[in-house]
Amino acid sequence: MTDATPDLDFGAPDAWALGQGYRLLAGVDEAGRGAMAGPVVAAAVIVEDGVPLELVTDSKQLTPERRELAFGEVRARALCWSVGVVAADIIDRINILRASHLAMRRALEGLRLRPDFVLIDGLPPAGIAHPHRAVIGGDALSPRIGAASIVAKVTRDRIMERMHALYPGYGLAQHKGYCTPEHQRIIERLGPSPIHRRSFEPVERVRGGRLPFDDDELQRLEEGWARC
Repeated sequence: MTDATPDLDFGAPDAWALGQGYRLLAGVDEAGRGAMAGPVVAAAVIVEDGVPLELVTDSKQLTPERRELAFGEVRARALCWSVGVVAADIIDRINILRASHLAMRRALEGLRLRPDFVLIDGLPPAGIAHPHRAVIGGDALSPRIGAASIVAKVTRDRIMERMHALYPGYGLAQHKGYCTPEHQRIIERLGPSPIHRRSFEPVERVRGGRLPFDDDELQRLEEGWARC
């Protein structure tokens, strides 16, 4: 079964899927879709029926410290999990919607077990071969989607912290690439780094429509990094 219609009022996705006779359920969610720097990351998590996830909820409702604890719980109790990552340059080429769907497909393809059914947060993604159902607000309704949201968020945060070491002048460890006022001011002062999404505002506006990494932009980047 593949349901192309998102659920607007679907309170217990996991119980519904189990009631349909599916046993090996995966949850899928992504992180970083709205950021203007860094990759989009999706996670897929398979949890057996009856396995408790006491710390798991929508990752946006947890502090970073609680997310790390919940991430540890997911790794300890999930049957398997996987992440899919799509970098900023690919996002610029295919757009963020397609990149998010690609990250989800990569996450599912990375699982060592094939799920019977997949519960996916948000609107229906394209190109998912597994039987699946999209659930709006699913990260707060489904423990499996909630687990995937935590894995995706923690993984992406760690990537951005590593990127901060490469591009320290951009504050990536703090805002994680999202469009905060301070991040926008830094972009206007330094110009974009190699991991900024050039098709996103305000990066595109600062670039003035130029192609990525023309000679003037490379010189400005080098001068900006030298001041960091």
